[in-house]
Amino acid sequence: MASIDAQLRLIAPGKVSEDDKLVEYDALLLDRFLDILQDLHGEEVREFVQECYEVAADYDGNRNTEKLEELGNMLTSLDPGDSIVVTKSFSNMLSLANLAEEVQIAYRRRIKKLKKGDFADEASATTESDIEETLKRLLQLNKTPEEVFDALKNQTVDLVLTAHPTQSVRRSLLQKFGRIRDCLTQLYAKDITPDDKQELDEALQREIQAAFRTDEIRRTPPTPQDEMRAGMSYFHETIWKGVPKFLRRVDTALKNIGINERVPYNAPLIQFSSWMGGDRDGNPRVTPEVTRDVCLLARMMAANLYFSQIEDLMFEMSMWRCNEELRVRAERQRCAKRDAKHYIEFWKQIPSNEPYRAILGDVRDKLYNTRERARQLLSSGVSDIPEDAVFTSVDQFLEPLELCYRSLCDCGDRPIADGSLLDFLRQVSTFGLALVKLDIRQESERHTDVLDAITQHLGIGSYKDWSEDKKQEWLLSELSGKRPLFGPDLPKTEEIADVLDTFKVISELPYDSFGAYIISMATAPSDVLAVELLQRECGITRPLRVVPLFEKLADLENAPASVARLFSIEWYRNRINGKQEVMIGYSDSGKDAGRLSAAWQLYKTQEELVKVAKEFGVKLTMFHGRGGTVGRGGGPTHLAILSQPPDTIHGQLRVTVQGEVIEQSFGEEHLCFRTLQRFTAATLEHGMHPPVSPKPEWRVLMDEMAVIATEEYRSVVFKEPRFVEYFRLVSS
Repeated sequence: MASIDAQLRLIAPGKVSEDDKLVEYDALLLDRFLDILQDLHGEEVREFVQECYEVAADYDGNRNTEKLEELGNMLTSLDPGDSIVVTKSFSNMLSLANLAEEVQIAYRRRIKKLKKGDFADEASATTESDIEETLKRLLQLNKTPEEVFDALKNQTVDLVLTAHPTQSVRRSLLQKFGRIRDCLTQLYAKDITPDDKQELDEALQREIQAAFRTDEIRRTPPTPQDEMRAGMSYFHETIWKGVPKFLRRVDTALKNIGINERVPYNAPLIQFSSWMGGDRDGNPRVTPEVTRDVCLLARMMAANLYFSQIEDLMFEMSMWRCNEELRVRAERQRCAKRDAKHYIEFWKQIPSNEPYRAILGDVRDKLYNTRERARQLLSSGVSDIPEDAVFTSVDQFLEPLELCYRSLCDCGDRPIADGSLLDFLRQVSTFGLALVKLDIRQESERHTDVLDAITQHLGIGSYKDWSEDKKQEWLLSELSGKRPLFGPDLPKTEEIADVLDTFKVISELPYDSFGAYIISMATAPSDVLAVELLQRECGITRPLRVVPLFEKLADLENAPASVARLFSIEWYRNRINGKQEVMIGYSDSGKDAGRLSAAWQLYKTQEELVKVAKEFGVKLTMFHGRGGTVGRGGGPTHLAILSQPPDTIHGQLRVTVQGEVIEQSFGEEHLCFRTLQRFTAATLEHGMHPPVSPKPEWRVLMDEMAVIATEEYRSVVFKEPRFVEYFRLVSS
């Protein structure tokens, strides 16, 4: 094996081209992998893989068909056992090449930022979002610092994490790849010592070999609980600490434009929601029991994260000076604990001149009980911990922390208050007791089946056969009444029981565990009213907001009229209190009409929905169901947000972060930071400097192009008899 010094050349920024840097990263990883391959499978296999690599590289550089034929002959000459090893070797080599490129991109971004203070990708602010550059750009557009600060602290970006089967790389491998990136980055640091280099080289070899020895494919499909745990791991590893770190950067950016005030800890700048365990549209494995489990699991994880952090905070809060309000509270709590049977050694060890620790000690006890109660409910369905011993609302949790913050500020210790305590307050405000709010998604036809069973059981006909007007009339009559609609004698199929049991789970769990109830394939006001009625009938005292999802081309075209009819209903206007959320789907619309036509219709639909909402005095929040690939609505986040129609965001944005791109968005600390920055900066810029509407002649041209594009797309996808066979061949 070549020595690490022979492989590494310490590079001073600016003295070696970026392409040379990439070659060096790539060469080191390739050399280490081939050494490992030789140790595991012998020199002959190493030489064969290396020869294949060189032939493939020669073909790639010259497009020499003779080289391609030579490579084919080499591979077909292998016996089955060796072919598996060679195939897996090339798969790992490609992954390592991607890692080298990622590290090189990160290096390039750092160097360009240091040299120019500029954006790294395409050297253009149109493809990236730096929060400080965005603030400065808004000032150049004649916005005052106070206007920018006011808009920023009142905006909300809700990132909705979804589980998705197209994330094919196992979490175990993703973590190993992350450690390889870290090793490679540290190896090329300017101030690294020879001993450090040797140790990092050994760690690099270890991680490369561990990745090679790890099965790339899941042999069993993950359960919804598995998907939830995988999604929650991102909170534990990057998001939990990433949010306060990002908000501190926002504070710094504000200070640099003349605002000496921090973003309030309870400003809803970033929120998180999830579909993992709540998205039952077409997924029979997402049962009511699964929904219950993932909610309790998330609450247990949240309490555990807080609990592990509160002790560090207590260690820091050793100050004795406090205001009278906190001193009285601390003494009262100390006396109560002393008189209690469970007065423990922990409380005896807190001196009377450490009032902050006394207050936080009580928070610590309640967090422990909150975690244990969720754990017991998750494992057995019952808990012996009473509710008065746990936190049941985020306001309960925030109150003692706010008291500590006020006291520190009152005593001249504002810099201390704005340290770890402020970070903790921001985490509590962002994640609450539930960690993430779970959205429930169900297809509209499933609700129709339930109501049809009810109306037939009541002997008043078939709900399915009724006109839309009759459905609305009956639904509103029941919503305005007080008598129960059905009892335990209602005949239930398995599907009907599943829908009703889901509503029952929602009624039993804490309200803050849930976000929205999303109806896919919504086409009419009755779809929304049906969910409102079922929520009431199943005992949900604080109903979830109901969100219609419009996906296919025809549904998008009809969405404005459908929403207008919904807003025309007085009962519903009173119910929503001037706020409505509407979800638009990118994936199904693209599959239905083609990418161009779908994108244009999504644009027009949003414009019309905003007009309808303004007519009825309703504030509309658009929920964008974007995927990772371009065909599913993916693309550069900054451009995607800035390209939305004027008046459609206004500081309120919900957007899915699909399972296949969660790793790219939150897999590492710097990725988490950039993701939060992109969404926050672009949402602010869109709200304060909205894009210009298309000219009338552009609209006419786009309408004509969309008609032609849809016809051409459907002629291939839906009418070409060989398309399915072709698609299976190229995608298998």
